[in-house]
Amino acid sequence: MNTTPYWISGGLSKFPSVTRDLEFDVVVVGAGMAGVTAAYQLKRAGMKVALVERDQCLRGETAHTTAHLSAVTDYSFVELSKRFGVNHAQAVWDAGFAAINEIDETIRREQIDCDFAWTDGYVHTPFAGETERQVSDLREEAQAASSAGFDAEFMESIPGLLRPGVRFAHQAKFHPLKYLQGVLACVPGDGSCVFERTEVKEVKDGEKLSIAAGQHTLTAGYVVIATHVPLLGKGGMFKATVLQTDLFQYNTYAIRARIKPGLLPEAMFWDLSDPYHYLRVDGDEREAFVIFGGGDHKTGQADERARYEELERTLLTILPGAEPTHRWSGQVIETRDGLPYIGEPSPRQFAATGFSGNGMTFGTLSGMMARDAATGAKNPWQELFDINRTRIAKGLWDYVAENKDYPYYLVRDRFAGVEGKSSRAVKRGDGKVLELSGEKVAVSRDSRGALHRVSAVCTHMQCLVSWNSAESTWDCPCHGSRFTPDGKVIAGPAESPLPPFKPHA
Repeated sequence: MNTTPYWISGGLSKFPSVTRDLEFDVVVVGAGMAGVTAAYQLKRAGMKVALVERDQCLRGETAHTTAHLSAVTDYSFVELSKRFGVNHAQAVWDAGFAAINEIDETIRREQIDCDFAWTDGYVHTPFAGETERQVSDLREEAQAASSAGFDAEFMESIPGLLRPGVRFAHQAKFHPLKYLQGVLACVPGDGSCVFERTEVKEVKDGEKLSIAAGQHTLTAGYVVIATHVPLLGKGGMFKATVLQTDLFQYNTYAIRARIKPGLLPEAMFWDLSDPYHYLRVDGDEREAFVIFGGGDHKTGQADERARYEELERTLLTILPGAEPTHRWSGQVIETRDGLPYIGEPSPRQFAATGFSGNGMTFGTLSGMMARDAATGAKNPWQELFDINRTRIAKGLWDYVAENKDYPYYLVRDRFAGVEGKSSRAVKRGDGKVLELSGEKVAVSRDSRGALHRVSAVCTHMQCLVSWNSAESTWDCPCHGSRFTPDGKVIAGPAESPLPPFKPHA
């Protein structure tokens, strides 16, 4: 049985191994989503970075994903709220949205062609049938998520699958290896390097960290361990014993299949089965494909071939006539409390693991948090995902209050849903943030009826502006920048105007 993931059908870039002793500001170990993102972010922050991979870059677990970019976690918003409090649940989902936003920004900045698309996500009743309790739970989930400011809606019949579910807006999907190859290409140069076929065996503490890489030594002031399971070194690289006792590895399976075009909307789906199934739909009016996954079990505790066969039977029950083209498995890591471990187990050492079913988003977030940790910047999720945490108590951490100056508004406003999708919704003397050609646009109409359309993203720190109806200005809730209807700066800290909106051709 060929189990090569669909994503690796094309060739991958090749890089040299470490051939001599070198010194860097930061060494990143592991070239998957978390490691490549961390190396890219750190280089953008002005550091000289070495990205070191034991095998070939992008060939690890990242290549075995189904590439859902979802802020919706395996634990429902209701369950997260019960376990950790609403503040913490909101912060977990905000972190996912921040990661998706970062991927979108990186694609635009580096002009990466990777089939990125915004889409809706749906969680729904099991394919085998639902119970009244499950439908009630879905209603409760939609209400709880919506009350917390997320764009969630209960539906009696979701599109395509025609069963009760919840629609979550502003999820996304992409081709992970096309994306990461584009990001990886930005790392080498200006003192930064990418190495592969080089095993990191040990990290020794000292005035500077000494990283044993193959037969040579890399010296750095900081190290990021972005391997699937960050347990390296003969004696255990990290002092944090939590990593040795609180990680649980599961196998999961995926099938890519050709289906009839127009049969399902281009979206992502998850059901309430245990273990749950997940479905991603790609295509257009000419051809369409699905990636169907599930069958999770603890690693080494099931017949893998039987899981593939069971998954294919379920797929053909849901979509008769589907033609499988690829099959592969992956491994996900769960933690004891359901949240990932991202942070510093020891001074000057950063690690990230336990992403569960959100590897693409939490992997991206890990890269962002590694950048902040290495540069000494504050990160809004540092305490929440602390790798040395013993528990997360309800009510002891005011996420909103502590991060009101920037991260909270950046994430919440950017994904909170627009006020319309047509300029016709804007009356004279009014202004609204609309979604036009996939972008957030600040649209206003003056007293004479003339329309002004500028980017809704503040040029200072990328927050979303809002309309000041009393002054007829666009005001930024993060740091107070103000702009005229046509985007000129009225008051800083922003120095550049809001650029005019230019629709895509």
